Amino acid sequence: MASTFRSTTRLLASRPTSAIRLLPHTRVAAFHASQRQQILPPGPQVVQGTVNDPVPIPTPNAAHGSYHWAFERLIALGMVPLCVAPFAAGTANPALDAALGTALVLHSHIGFDACVTDYFPKRQYPKLRSFMVWLLRGATVTVAVGLFSFQTNDVGLTEGVKKMWKA
Repeated sequence: MASTFRSTTRLLASRPTSAIRLLPHTRVAAFHASQRQQILPPGPQVVQGTVNDPVPIPTPNAAHGSYHWAFERLIALGMVPLCVAPFAAGTANPALDAALGTALVLHSHIGFDACVTDYFPKRQYPKLRSFMVWLLRGATVTVAVGLFSFQTNDVGLTEGVKKMWKA
């Protein structure tokens, strides 16, 4: 870092403070000790059509947009009483555990699906996007089967959380 400011210090020492100017070859980089290197290369830059082409209007889909957002909020709000009720009642109810497990899986899947949608655009990364969507679906099914197995063959979700909390 000292080498970054070396030519600046010579310049500061030779001129008064009112006339400080940096030389053209001087680089001032705060908090950097090496050259700037990009971690990942930028994605492919593709222009479809010309400047005068209209933007294509997507087909309406009830699974996206405001209905999708309302469903996400409904699941998020429904998880609040599902998380509190088993512990407030003091008993483990298999139906409540099943509802909580289902809500957890749906809530997680929707959240990770939004991440995949945001970070892997279909136009820039079509194959990687498809792979990530299928990876998410596989992980969701694996978690759902694991929670079902834990619910039916072991103590259940809320009893498991109680035991871990007291451990």
